Amino acid sequence: MRTRKTAIRPLALLSATASVFALAITSAAWANPNAQTDGFNTKEPDASASVATSYFASESALPFKAPDFTQFSEDDYMQAFEQGMVIQNAEIQAIIDNVDAPTFENTIVALEKSGRMLGRVSRVFFMYTGTNTNERLDAINREVSPKLSAHSSSITLNSALFARVKAVYGEREVLSLDAESAKLLEKTYEDMVKAGAELTEDQRARVKAINTELSSLTTQFSQIVRNATNDQPLVVETAEELKGLSENQIEAAAAKAKALGLDGQYAIAMQNTTQQPLLPELENRAVRERFFKLSYGRSDGTNSEFDTRMLVAKIAALRAEKAELFGKPDWASYIMQGNMADTPKLALDFMAQMVPALAETQRREAAVLNAKIAENGGDFTVQPWDWYHYASMVREDRFNYNEAEVTEYLLLENVLEDGVFYMANQMYGLTFERRSDIPTWHEDVWVYTIFDADGSELALFYFDPFQRPSKRGGAWMGSIVPQNYLHSEKPVVYNVLNVPKAADGEPQFISWDWVQTAFHEFGHGLHGMFAEQEYPSLSGTATPRDFVEYPAQVHEMWRNQPAVLQHYAKHYQTGETMPLALLERIEAASKFNQGYDFGEVMEAALLDMKWHSLSAEEAAALDTPEKVIAFENVALSELGLEVDLVPPRYRGTYFNHIFSSPTGYSSGYYSYLWTQMLDHDSRDWIVQNGGLTRENGQRLRERVLSRGGTMDYDVVYRNFAGREPDVKYMLEALGLLRGENAESQSSSE
Repeated sequence: MRTRKTAIRPLALLSATASVFALAITSAAWANPNAQTDGFNTKEPDASASVATSYFASESALPFKAPDFTQFSEDDYMQAFEQGMVIQNAEIQAIIDNVDAPTFENTIVALEKSGRMLGRVSRVFFMYTGTNTNERLDAINREVSPKLSAHSSSITLNSALFARVKAVYGEREVLSLDAESAKLLEKTYEDMVKAGAELTEDQRARVKAINTELSSLTTQFSQIVRNATNDQPLVVETAEELKGLSENQIEAAAAKAKALGLDGQYAIAMQNTTQQPLLPELENRAVRERFFKLSYGRSDGTNSEFDTRMLVAKIAALRAEKAELFGKPDWASYIMQGNMADTPKLALDFMAQMVPALAETQRREAAVLNAKIAENGGDFTVQPWDWYHYASMVREDRFNYNEAEVTEYLLLENVLEDGVFYMANQMYGLTFERRSDIPTWHEDVWVYTIFDADGSELALFYFDPFQRPSKRGGAWMGSIVPQNYLHSEKPVVYNVLNVPKAADGEPQFISWDWVQTAFHEFGHGLHGMFAEQEYPSLSGTATPRDFVEYPAQVHEMWRNQPAVLQHYAKHYQTGETMPLALLERIEAASKFNQGYDFGEVMEAALLDMKWHSLSAEEAAALDTPEKVIAFENVALSELGLEVDLVPPRYRGTYFNHIFSSPTGYSSGYYSYLWTQMLDHDSRDWIVQNGGLTRENGQRLRERVLSRGGTMDYDVVYRNFAGREPDVKYMLEALGLLRGENAESQSSSE
């Protein structure tokens, strides 16, 4: 039943889920960017499971084929997984047994069509384990992940199937395929080769075993890190120790402690990153230090209940061994094939050109903070737990910037509907309708139908904004139904944030950083919604890691564009629009503290490369927890940055991006920097060409957001911007260019 479109008037108007492997391995790649996609079927799924009893055996009858979350329970998942694997096994066997000569239709398209049921259950299940998990779902995850890995490898490493794929690939020059079909054929063949189809029998057996073990280890890592984050809040005895926090924040801390059975005390939840959002406001230095060290040591054995050190070592060693089986010196060299930056050297050279200016900025900003400490009577030098506290003071002194003042203009619903949605209306002509008739996985999830500029239904969009213990940290986008014409499916997309939920009756503010994240994740969502692909495995966000963040990042620019900001940033009491003078102060303040803000991301990216540039022999030598920590300490010390003052955004022991999936963002965290280069170059182009216009939106949609995995991505970018990207725009935006250094730091990639 259609309801009225909400506040979407012309003048009143946020691990991506790319399919890592072009085969119909919906069991993992379409389900969750943290799910595995290559393993070995060591045990045939239970063929006795009755397909007819599973909710997931057929398409949903809800709009957009969205799942009806009221029609299944946790008890249904394992049977549905088993049934899905049985069905796909039969589909694969039918391709192999086909007596007709291999063709694009009877082999490649048939492969693409396989695994439909498995995809449906996987996408829902892994969405749940990310957003609203529990002990039962965690147990199912541990049980099913190696089975899915095994099932996936039974397809990718099937020699009879590969023979048919290879036969079609060998005829590619005479098949007269359209561009997307040619790309599907190429990707299917290349992904099977990358999975090990051309290895010897012994090598394939070892790859299968490695994949299965990685699936188990990375699932364990993810669950331990989540528990280490959720189960170790900062607890203090008195409200005085939380001096600097607002009254509402202290009340929330008291409520959390009470929920933990700690009546009369105060508890603050830990976030997924090294730095913690409330550290800047805490005036008690000892409390700040305790909170920071709690975060930094959350899963390194400091608390013996939470220790991922040997998991990290085993994962790194298995990856390096797998790369060696493919003739590659390390995991980074193996995994980066097909990226825009397709070798570790390209990525490292790109980052290296920014290190000198960044290191200088870190040292310069540390000196400023030490001066502020001395000015306030301190007899110490800045430490990581002090950095943001004193940076906030400097920002307030220099730029008259106060986060609390800014937040009073940032109500969550306004940010989404009058900011993010307004931008999408002005750029793309989209309109939005709030739904109350679509079931969700949690009571806090909002649902919208999104209409295209011509009034037709474009997508269904779920928005899950609030932090809760059952949700992993961070923010992400996912697809429950990926767009494709093969099965006539429109996209069902969701965005997940982790905004602390306000107490009942209190205004629901979000921070300036969470506003940026909301625009970012909706940019991912648009990438999925605007897809125009025939084949699901090439649809939307099915792009390399070092491109997929770009469409999201470029939409962050609208957070602070006056034409958008003045539409959503309204004072919660007066309704007054945020003054442009305040925006100017925000922009000026944003250039300060890039030594930390940009530095912690750069360090994490370089640390990722250090872990994944290990040879098999080097990785195997990290055979004790102490050696793991020693390796990481040495690796960090070699970066040329002030890591003692600016630790990486994630240590290896809680670096979910790179260790919570058999692939994930491993050797790919640099992509957040690489795509910032594309992003800022694009921002310059957009501003120079008129800014927030339908013409610019249509160009971005047609040339980037609708292309999915059908084109080479350097071509995609040039088609949009008409030029090669230049890193200078990123360095300028971050305030990392200084005088004569500007020209020397500019380099085309």
